[in-house]
Amino acid sequence: MKTKSHFTALLTYDSTEAGGLTAPVSSDHRPIIKFPFDENLFIAIQKFDDTDLVFPGDAVTAEITLLHPEKLTGSLYEGMDFDFFEGDKPIGHGTITVVY
Repeated sequence: MKTKSHFTALLTYDSTEAGGLTAPVSSDHRPIIKFPFDENLFIAIQKFDDTDLVFPGDAVTAEITLLHPEKLTGSLYEGMDFDFFEGDKPIGHGTITVVY
């Protein structure tokens, strides 16, 4: 089943030394996203544009599809920053570049 992306973002993964992941992640990675205006956490599918693997410390452009985005209708905008997590561990941050 093909799902429609909700936005494109520039993602920056924290380096291992800064507390980020210790191994690379592949396209279709599903971190938890926290937006600054909402206490809810959202599972997101990250589809990397130009690569299959992203290493700790890397920045990459990705299309993001949110699972259960109903609470976000009309709330996302270009330039919005957000953080993403693996469980409760912060592993990076992103900036929305295009909203669909």
